[in-house]
Amino acid sequence: MIASTDVAVVVVNWNGGDLLVRCLHALITQSSAPGSIIVVDNGSTDESVATIEKHFTDITILRLRENTGFAAALNHGIAHAERFAWIASVNPDAFPTERWIETMVAAVNKYPSAAGFGSQMIDDADHNRLDGIGDNYHVSGLAWRRMHGEPTTSMDTVDREIFAPCAAAAFYNRRVISELGGFDESFFCYFEDVDLGFRMRLAGYQCQAVSNAVVFHVGSAITGRSSDFSIYHGHRNLVWSYFKNMPPTLLWRYLPQHFFLNIMTVVYYGARGRLRTILSAKIDAIRGLPAILRRRSAVQRSREATVPALRDAMVRGFLRPYWRKHV
Repeated sequence: MIASTDVAVVVVNWNGGDLLVRCLHALITQSSAPGSIIVVDNGSTDESVATIEKHFTDITILRLRENTGFAAALNHGIAHAERFAWIASVNPDAFPTERWIETMVAAVNKYPSAAGFGSQMIDDADHNRLDGIGDNYHVSGLAWRRMHGEPTTSMDTVDREIFAPCAAAAFYNRRVISELGGFDESFFCYFEDVDLGFRMRLAGYQCQAVSNAVVFHVGSAITGRSSDFSIYHGHRNLVWSYFKNMPPTLLWRYLPQHFFLNIMTVVYYGARGRLRTILSAKIDAIRGLPAILRRRSAVQRSREATVPALRDAMVRGFLRPYWRKHV
């Protein structure tokens, strides 16, 4: 059994400003206090660090000289929290409700075979809409937020198994993260949480969404939901995660769908004036494949989960990624 004091919260900040202040205020007013709150500042150029030093006294601040990317900064915070059993990852634009940590800790104790836990995230701009409860993964390599855009009334009180938690507000078993080599720092930002969730699956662990662990989430508040930055990193990393993690049997079986998905994304973004961005993402994905395939060997050698179990955890259906409503 774990307690809230066995949890270290890691917040990766890059020019978070007022969002970061609101996030930290939500964390220090939890019904069950965590053992530590760590802010990893990723070379911010705003007044983030000065502001939190002024207003928050019991928070550890780790300053990085430059923006190393979300994955590397989160790994840095996790390494600093080595004495804690669980890591809570919280983005500056995510605002946990008062009982979030208490509820997540109860879930950790309820589901001992799970290594990752996702939250019920509600759209901060519309409290009647869900931002999602974790990530789905399609056999083509596409991932999306489960129940994104659904009315909050559609959310029941039953915890659900998910493919991977969204790292904007998640709990992770620190020992498992360490065994799996942490978040993939080559991803820099975006899809790194799906990639880690996939590796957890391969290692035989489950992931759960906790229905009553509520967090209000802005979503891509700093990088921009449809910015060139998010499109580039998301669609480059989508390819890398697929080729690194998909077991051989499933990789070859669904490779045509993966190719079709990539073609369709080029067509989609090209038609919206973003051709250069999406082509850069795919070209750089191909350039990076040799390094990814070298990592793939180690990932696949350590696989514990069966192929049928992995396939059952994924969403299937050739046209599913192209429906207006994925879930």
